[in-house]
Amino acid sequence: MAKKKLKADEGNGNPESKKKTTSKTRQARVIKPFETIRPGKKGISHKPSDVLPISLSDVKPFHDAGAAEKNGQETPHRSEFIQMEEFPAKHGSTDYSPAHKPAVKKAPVKTTKVKRDSKKKKIFVLDTSVILYNHDSINNFEDNDVAIPITVLEELDNFKKGNDTKNFEAREFIRIIDSLSDNATLTDWIPLVKSKGGMFKVVMNERSDLDARQIFDDNKPDHRILNAALSLVQEYPDRKVILVSKDINLRLKAKSLNLTAEDFLTGKIKDVEGLYTGISTINNLSSRIIDKLYQSGYCLPRDIGVKNPVPNHYYILRNTNTSALACYNALTRRIERLEKRSAFRITPRNAEQVFAMHAILNPDVKLVTLQGVAGTGKTLLALAAALEQKRNFKQVFLARPIVPLSNKDIGYLPGDIKSKINPYMEPLYDNLKFIQSQYSEKDKEYKNITDSLENEKLVIQPLAYIRGRSISNVCFIIDEAQNLTPHEVKTIITRAGQGTKIIFTGDIYQIDTPYLDAQSNGLSYLIDKVKHHSIYAHVRLEKGERSELANLANDLL
Repeated sequence: MAKKKLKADEGNGNPESKKKTTSKTRQARVIKPFETIRPGKKGISHKPSDVLPISLSDVKPFHDAGAAEKNGQETPHRSEFIQMEEFPAKHGSTDYSPAHKPAVKKAPVKTTKVKRDSKKKKIFVLDTSVILYNHDSINNFEDNDVAIPITVLEELDNFKKGNDTKNFEAREFIRIIDSLSDNATLTDWIPLVKSKGGMFKVVMNERSDLDARQIFDDNKPDHRILNAALSLVQEYPDRKVILVSKDINLRLKAKSLNLTAEDFLTGKIKDVEGLYTGISTINNLSSRIIDKLYQSGYCLPRDIGVKNPVPNHYYILRNTNTSALACYNALTRRIERLEKRSAFRITPRNAEQVFAMHAILNPDVKLVTLQGVAGTGKTLLALAAALEQKRNFKQVFLARPIVPLSNKDIGYLPGDIKSKINPYMEPLYDNLKFIQSQYSEKDKEYKNITDSLENEKLVIQPLAYIRGRSISNVCFIIDEAQNLTPHEVKTIITRAGQGTKIIFTGDIYQIDTPYLDAQSNGLSYLIDKVKHHSIYAHVRLEKGERSELANLANDLL
């Protein structure tokens, strides 16, 4: 009835009725929703029919705060105003049941997006192969955490006995874990001292919803390690879990289970094809510069267009008519011409062999690496040059890593230690016999080689026996160095005492050791890290000189 009356008054143009409507509407807008009126406060009693549909333009924005306080009313907050949409003119019904309730405009609510922490620590799960590759691998993951499945410790227990490098790596890692854990339990996160804030723990739980043992139908150690990594994914859903392994097949299995897996990258070079060669060829040089080399024996780096020469770097200088071989001497800061030199009647057959012979015979160079395919003369040149200058050393030591067939230990072979080792040392004896064959049995040099072997002036031994020794005044040749890990190469070089020269030879593409490749083997790592040092020289031998048949195999097979 009230609404009908108001409509009639509006139609008659009654100003009082309009004023009442505005006042009533203004009062209706300040009603707080869902709040009872406290005693002592003035309230407005109203019926649902008293609430009129109005537009926002009919209402003054706010009451005066001071006046409201004087009247004993609370100043309403902006968000407490109920704002109603104006109904269409044709809606004359006053039915405010839930089905016909007027739309209420809600104040916009500011929402803050929860940003995911991109710098959250990762969890790296180590496989046994990584630890046997480098016992200090646990400290190479910056500020991330490292998890070690209990199966890995069980496998290391089987490797701890023996004199091979992998046995040493297993023992050293066990000592590191024991030292770090101290009085703590290995199932808790323990700080890593050498890392940048990382922690480690041993994972005992090798059960997960996705069971690798059931999927691959075998309860082998690799599958238990996969389960340990999968259990960490479930336990830490907000962190990235990565399995680290040198075993390619294990990484493939992990990826098939939607588990991130990667190789152990420490000590792994990025570009094998771009590996330092030690040799540069400069064509179209002026005849005047090459003539100067032959007359004076040297020229300056700027004469051949070299701004920043590398110490002990070798150059093939060519012109249309002549050519010259040269090397940069860091002591004199000159490009010096080289001449072909022989050692124990072994004469270089190409420019690369001339460079290799010069590097070994150079007394200022203490570390030499020779890299090349089979038949390029690496071992022969190293042995001949070492014998040539044996008077300058107390001993010439030849060694190579033992990589038995199917990776069986040498203890499986019958006989004493010499009988077990000799088959693996035969390639070194073959080169020695070839040098000896350059002389007749009556020659003094022939007898000197035999006497050197008997008097241990010339020693041929497996590389495993080098650990713990201090080698002073020795020319030390390590053959097949591509089968060494970067850590083993470091161990060998740190054995060197005063007056020692070390020569590494090998082919980085012919690797017999499991878990090593052209990028991660010790020889590649050494060439990449030690280049540009004044006591180091490197030569890559590319042309085979063993025989025409051997070259055919290298080129076509």
